[in-house]
Amino acid sequence: MRKTLALTAITGLLAAGLPLVAMPTAANAQAVDAYAVADLSAVAAAPITVEEVLAAQRAWGDALVAIATEYDRNGQPAARRLAEQVIDSAYGYNLGPVAFKPTLAAAPTTFRTTRAGALAYFVGGDRDFPGDSGFALKGWRSYEIDNAAIIINGTTAISMGNVRITNSSGAVTTVDKTWGYVRDREGNLRIVLHHSSLPYSAD
Repeated sequence: MRKTLALTAITGLLAAGLPLVAMPTAANAQAVDAYAVADLSAVAAAPITVEEVLAAQRAWGDALVAIATEYDRNGQPAARRLAEQVIDSAYGYNLGPVAFKPTLAAAPTTFRTTRAGALAYFVGGDRDFPGDSGFALKGWRSYEIDNAAIIINGTTAISMGNVRITNSSGAVTTVDKTWGYVRDREGNLRIVLHHSSLPYSAD
């Protein structure tokens, strides 16, 4: 599915949020590492369809191009505002933590379970994430998604494949991408898993 320049980003209101579940305690009372837990058992029960997954992927690609274009035209503050709308519309941070591992991220901020971490990765400008220069600000102009597999399991779905994104100079970057989706209580698909990496090279 080839998409050209898109100026309309994902829109929509935040869905009603679910509370963050307290960290579980081991049965043997031993200490456990702190980690984020989201309870998604109360999300809407309608099964997810393949068509909805494909639409959500296109919306993500459209939004990436839109943020890059907004940055080129109106600067970082405008791109940040648009990125906030995109994150609030597409990701499940309103449901709890998201398992988000960006393409270019390193310890100690490899995994972005919070909204602030996702926003920093897309548009930079956050002192808590000093290594982020803004992945969405790299002049992206089009994209192509090539799914290797889409797995539907009732109210959850997972997709895996390549995303090829082209910048304003015509250079193409390919990333290996896995997304996981749930449906929120308003019926919208939300990304709760986002894993990106560069393809393996033996060189």
